[in-house]
Amino acid sequence: MVTKNSSPYTPMMMQYLRIKAQHPDALIFFRLGDFYELFFDDAKIASKELSLVLTGKSAGQPERVPMCGIPHHAYKSYVKKLVQKGFKVGIVEQLEDARLAKGIVERDVTQIYTPGSFVDSDETDHHFLAAIATDQLRYLIVYGDVTTGDIYVDYVPYQWENLFAFLKKLSVHEVVVSPELASQFEPLLAKEGIYVSSFIGPLISTQEPMEPLILDAYHRLLSYLHATQKRPLTFFKPLVHIPNETVMKLDAFSLANLEILENVRHRDVQGSLFWLLDETVTAMGTRLLKQWLLSPSAHEPTIRLRHDMVGALIKNFLILSSLQSELDQITDLPRLISKCHFGQANARDLIALKNGLQVIPAMQSLLAQIPGALAQTLTRALTDFSPLVNLLDRALVSEPPLSIKEGGMFRLGYNAQLDHWLQLSKGGKTALLTLETKERQRTGIKNLKVGYNQVFGYFIEVSNGQLSAIQPDFGYERRQTLANGERFITKELKALESELFQAEEKRCLLEETLFHQLVDNVLASTLPLQQVADAIAQIDVLAAFALVSSQYQFVAPSFHEQRRFLVEQSRHPVIEKVMKKSTFVANDFLMDEATNTLLITGPNMGGKSTYMRQIALLIILAQIGCYVPAKRAELMIVDAIFTRIGASDDLVGGQSTFMMEMTQTQYALANATSRSLLIFDEIGRGTATFDGMALAHAIMEYATLHIQAKTLFSTHYHELTTLAETMTALKNIHVAVYEQDDQVTFLYQVKPGAMSRSFGIHVATLAALPPTLIERAKTMLTQLEQTPRSVAPPQAIPPLSPVETQLRNLNPLTLSPLDALKVLIDLKNKVGS
Repeated sequence: MVTKNSSPYTPMMMQYLRIKAQHPDALIFFRLGDFYELFFDDAKIASKELSLVLTGKSAGQPERVPMCGIPHHAYKSYVKKLVQKGFKVGIVEQLEDARLAKGIVERDVTQIYTPGSFVDSDETDHHFLAAIATDQLRYLIVYGDVTTGDIYVDYVPYQWENLFAFLKKLSVHEVVVSPELASQFEPLLAKEGIYVSSFIGPLISTQEPMEPLILDAYHRLLSYLHATQKRPLTFFKPLVHIPNETVMKLDAFSLANLEILENVRHRDVQGSLFWLLDETVTAMGTRLLKQWLLSPSAHEPTIRLRHDMVGALIKNFLILSSLQSELDQITDLPRLISKCHFGQANARDLIALKNGLQVIPAMQSLLAQIPGALAQTLTRALTDFSPLVNLLDRALVSEPPLSIKEGGMFRLGYNAQLDHWLQLSKGGKTALLTLETKERQRTGIKNLKVGYNQVFGYFIEVSNGQLSAIQPDFGYERRQTLANGERFITKELKALESELFQAEEKRCLLEETLFHQLVDNVLASTLPLQQVADAIAQIDVLAAFALVSSQYQFVAPSFHEQRRFLVEQSRHPVIEKVMKKSTFVANDFLMDEATNTLLITGPNMGGKSTYMRQIALLIILAQIGCYVPAKRAELMIVDAIFTRIGASDDLVGGQSTFMMEMTQTQYALANATSRSLLIFDEIGRGTATFDGMALAHAIMEYATLHIQAKTLFSTHYHELTTLAETMTALKNIHVAVYEQDDQVTFLYQVKPGAMSRSFGIHVATLAALPPTLIERAKTMLTQLEQTPRSVAPPQAIPPLSPVETQLRNLNPLTLSPLDALKVLIDLKNKVGS
């Protein structure tokens, strides 16, 4: 870079350096004609990261400045690669017409792309940027999507694991924090690929009343976006508070273990619950489906409304089919609105908007035939945009060009001045013939001609024999003498000539102006468009639920206040879809109020993990508002699902499989309540036998007796099955096998009672291990089984006192200072002064 003692660079390079100094943390894409150029260290970085050729540029000093460049029309693909690697990219544009500029063309940064604010136009997922504040009791997270205008606030208890799980669940790419928090977060989040931005700029004020901690994060997020996006954020929706008690908690571990959004093996959407359910046809619906899967509802009235509408759509399958046909014509409204606010929309975007909005009346008519309160609410939410649709239809051609600067977007008859320039640019010959006819009539010269010459331009040509007919008051000015005649020009022809020469340019400029006026009309309807987009998203998702439920014979679940489950013939919906030709073995799931834990034994490959997963998926399906894969389902509302399934090392973080197992188990036990579902698969197998069995015993005892959560616990430690004799809240079940002549057949049926063997050697036989090895293993197993092992009886846990019960059910994060004082006084009165 420039030093104090260095001689000046060229004016253009000095302009670049001034801009770079204002944005030292961003790679500057500097617009020069049809290219974005990078210089100095930025060029070296971009050359390496993007595999660009590094060249040099003469800039007023003996040494050439390092430089590389990219075509301006393809810059977003390069920006995407850089932001995915954690870089910020500043886009510098020319702010004035180079033809009108005096000296150096004025340039400045028009937008800064960051890992949390760049989204590929082909993506439909939310792309959240989060701002975090803390009061040492909780982490307060405000997260927003700059491409849709959605913005939410939520909180997690003040433990790093809680915050990390939350950010990972939302796939947050960047967080904005105060400088104090930045030093704490950067080393922790960097290894997870989350970029930490420390922002200390001026905070935007807002009139929205909110508590100070929320206000701090909200202001920081909006101010950071305003500083990077370089424009007002008027399209952002009001801040949405997410009450914790109305949603089921699903942490990142459970989302992965249960394969909610992607399968574990290939990290692909196929084979996930989302893959099964995604019959949505709009981008808004796809995003909402993922939101519901990430945070299923725990609010029974909301769930019932959704189930009622799904059932009504199933019964009215012709309306369902017609609804989906109409939905298929609707573009991504929130992203299109964002493009309009960012000045990035083109005429094809507005045509897509028009095509989508014009199907709303038909959707209203169809939805009005569906009974139920939610269907009626959504019908009323489908605002009619006929005036905007008619305006766009009257203005734009059906297939406009991509660019808004080249003309060709508007219909003839939309604007009189534009029609004039259109006729001149495309029909100049007609204008010349009209003028020629007029001059012949005015002069009486029948062979008068209007022509064009590249040297002299347009002219009126009169033969020598007719020159005497030209009168002084005709206003003819001699332009060129020929052997057989003269060429003249008139004021009218000069004006027409000027218009013909400028017609194409003026037409394009006027079309661009008129296009921006159309965009302003769209922007004036921002809030109604966002509201109708939200309604369309709900309709789309519920229609998808109805389609899937009908196709796979799902049934409507029912809910009750008791802590019990009664599910007949439950099935794993994803495996059932994948199997196609095979028949999935259905199983019951019975858990009465007195039972907190089902201890599941049985052989490897027998179906224990599948059984536990399918129960969790069934509950999630029920609480997002979908029907469930069963013959009958009576359920309690679950406030959270925590899982520990399968093996996974974190080698980069220095954590083994067993350490990951213990970390995830700790997270589950620390956050579960008596209305949570815990799923533990083979806890303790990552260490020595007695260590593992002791841990499994203690964990199961803690979950059953202390937390009293509903727990599914699978194990190969058959000694643990004896706990059912002393723990009345624990029951044994097993996956059955059929054994005959030392041959085992897996039945995949779940039955009451314990199984005393694991059949591991039989599985090894199926895997075709050497016969001598199998025989040796059988001999060793016989010897080992002669050594008895036992487990300790459960430790008695004294019943909770009224004060302890009140404290356990208390969530201090939701209390105002006054409420906290009242609770403290009440507790003091209970224990005495």
